[in-house]
Amino acid sequence: MSRLPRRLQPAWPLAKRAHLAATVMLGVVWRRLAPLWGPRGLPRRASLQSADTASVPSEGAVLHAGPAGEVIDRASAQGEPPLHPTFEAARAAHLPDPYVLELSNGTVVGDYGATVTARGTFDFETSRYFSVYRWNEHPLFLRPRLPKPYRVDGTVASLATRGGDRNYYHFLLEVLPRWALVRQLVADAEIDAVFMPAALGYERDLAAMAGIDADKILPTGSVPAVQASRLLIPSYPNMGELQPRWLVEWVRATFQAVNTEELPRRLFVTRANTRRLIQGPAIEAMLRERGFVTIDPGTMSAQEQIDHFSAAEVIVGIHGAAMTNLVFAPVGVRVLELFAPRYVKHCYWALSNGIPDARYRYLIGRGRPPRPGQPMYGLQDDIDVDPDQVRRELDVLLDR
Repeated sequence: MSRLPRRLQPAWPLAKRAHLAATVMLGVVWRRLAPLWGPRGLPRRASLQSADTASVPSEGAVLHAGPAGEVIDRASAQGEPPLHPTFEAARAAHLPDPYVLELSNGTVVGDYGATVTARGTFDFETSRYFSVYRWNEHPLFLRPRLPKPYRVDGTVASLATRGGDRNYYHFLLEVLPRWALVRQLVADAEIDAVFMPAALGYERDLAAMAGIDADKILPTGSVPAVQASRLLIPSYPNMGELQPRWLVEWVRATFQAVNTEELPRRLFVTRANTRRLIQGPAIEAMLRERGFVTIDPGTMSAQEQIDHFSAAEVIVGIHGAAMTNLVFAPVGVRVLELFAPRYVKHCYWALSNGIPDARYRYLIGRGRPPRPGQPMYGLQDDIDVDPDQVRRELDVLLDR
């Protein structure tokens, strides 16, 4: 979706449906031909839940269960316009119990982490993909056969996660917390290799900070599939991008600031490419008068981002991956997030709920919002917001 030209963005819902239909139709053909490929044939059956996979003795699976899933019941997000449906829909949820699925001679495929047992069963629950709700719609079935796997005679932890490669948000809040689940729920495991994204500098840096040995990483960008005598696949820790409290606490405890003494206490988080502020210069000038310093986290190292957000007491930002760094902000941080009407996301509001005494507000710019039930397809839309309205929202946020 992010690669579509802006003029084609309205066609995204139709393109997505066409993609799913093609996946289903091709999958029917490739699964019928699967016996011709032997062990590399696509899976012809699926378990919808990992507990079902583990309940069949011949699957060679063990489920390492974690604590009960978190029950989320949050107050309405504050902002303009009030009671926006995107935030209201994310107020309450019962997140599933975390776990680690252990497979004997299992295989994990692709940077989206599709899990296949030695018996050839597709474990759908650990293979989640965006907007895919039926196992036969998974992009795994666009390929005619499984890639030849890299074999490891040992224990492999798979952190490959939908969207986790080259996306700061998904890497920090979904890929790496899966490592936390492995270390907590299978604490005695001697990990021989870790299958995960590692193409970018921040991915390697953050992995090292999380305690992952660089010499043990099997990068998803160059290894299309891995098969291991003992494969550990953690569940998705951030279902619905709702940020359970344990996840936020683990990230905040794991990635520490090094030096914040001379860094600004008020940040304006901008973007270099899409989703720009139409009135950016005027808004930036107004914020500068109030002591804000403009930063583009995309130009910083991972440690520099951690340091800057750890020092920030007030953050004004355009919705985007850079706002993931809100997770490092101190207790009591104040946040104002700016949106275009056709692309409103709840994830950073949910994230702020895990920071003690944080206060969050949103401001949605001018323009026509989607019709009720219509997807938020304005991913690249610029933001048209009145500088005076930004000033008023900031005053409310700071209780002026």
